[in-house]
Amino acid sequence: MAGNDQVRLVKQVRIKGIACAVPGQVSEVSCLSNSFGSESIDKIISSTGVERRHVVSNECSSDLCLAAAERLLSDLNLDRSTIDTLIFVSQTHDFTLPATACVLQERLNLPMSTAAFDIALGCSGYAYGLWMAGALLSGGGSKRALLLVGDTISKIVSPSDRSVAALFGDAGSATVLEYDPSAPDLPFVLGTDGRGAKNLIVPAGGFRDRNGDSTDTSEEGVRGPYDLYMNGAEIFAFTLARVPGLVTALHEAITASGKVVDHYVFHQANRFMLDHLVKRMKLPREKVILDVKDVGNTSCASIPLAISLFQGSAGGHLSGQFMLAGFGVGYSWAGCVAEFDNVWVSPITVTSHLEAVGDM
Repeated sequence: MAGNDQVRLVKQVRIKGIACAVPGQVSEVSCLSNSFGSESIDKIISSTGVERRHVVSNECSSDLCLAAAERLLSDLNLDRSTIDTLIFVSQTHDFTLPATACVLQERLNLPMSTAAFDIALGCSGYAYGLWMAGALLSGGGSKRALLLVGDTISKIVSPSDRSVAALFGDAGSATVLEYDPSAPDLPFVLGTDGRGAKNLIVPAGGFRDRNGDSTDTSEEGVRGPYDLYMNGAEIFAFTLARVPGLVTALHEAITASGKVVDHYVFHQANRFMLDHLVKRMKLPREKVILDVKDVGNTSCASIPLAISLFQGSAGGHLSGQFMLAGFGVGYSWAGCVAEFDNVWVSPITVTSHLEAVGDM
C-alpha cells in the first residue's frame, strides 16, 4: 500500500456492459475566437486537445443517461425486472427534489422493487459509482445494478469565462454490473480532501446561497455566482500530487496476483494534464486512453465515454485489465482495476433535443 492510499476489495462482481450517449448539437472551439481572439483559442486547443464538444440545448443529464440505458438494455437483451438497484451519479440533477433516480426508474419502466438513489459527484463519480454498486452487489444487497453517470456542465459554464468555456462537453452513460461468484476481486482506492472544495465550485443555487449573494468567485464580465468557477492551477497541482499514489496502490494490489494493466482510462480532464500525469508516473503511453478532441471534458461521464470511443463506432466486446481513475472536484479521487471479460460496449448514441422530457 502506497502512503495513505488504502486498497478496498470488492468481491464477486462483474461489469456486464457499458453504453454512452451525447447530444447532437456540436460546438466548435474555434468559434470562440470571436470572444477571446484567434491566438488565444489556438493556444487553448493546442493545450487541452479539445476541438469541439457535444452540448445540450434543452436536454438534461437524465435524458442522456436514459438514452444510454435504453441502448444498453436492448443490446444486452436484459429483462428489466431483474434490475434491483439504480444509481444516478451527477452534479446536474433534474430537480432539487425528488432524486433524479426516482424519475429514471419510472422512465425506464423498472420494477417498483428497485432501490433508486442519487450520488452528487463529478470527476471521480464513475469510479465511485462502480464502488458503490459493487459494494451493494458484493454484500448481497443486490443482484444486478444499473449505474447511470452523466453531466451537462455546459449549462453552468459562462461563455465569457476563458478558463472553462472551451473545455466542457455533455454526456451520459449506463453500466450494468452483476453479482458473479466467479468474478475476480475488484481493488479500489478512494479518497477525499474537502480543503479543495473552493477551487472547483458553483457557489450559488444550493441552500447555502439560494439568492446568489456570494461574490467569492464572481468576476464582472466573466462569471457570476451561478456559474462554474475553476482554479486551474490548484486543480493541476492537486492532480499531480494525489493521482500517482492512487495508481501506485492499485499497481501493487494487482501485482501480487500476477496481473498487469492493459489500459489506463483516467478522467479525461484535458490533454495537458494527462500528458503530465503519464510522464510523472512513467506509464507506457500506448496503454493510456486519451480522447478529448471531439467531446471535451465530460465530467463524471468521461471515463465510460473514453472507453466507448476506444472501442469504436461499431461497438463490440472488450477484454483485459482496465485501470479506471477519476479525480477533481471536491477534492475527490477514486480508482479501480477492473478485469473486462468480454464486456459489451455499445456504439455511442447521439440524441436529439426532441428526446428530452419537458414538464412532469
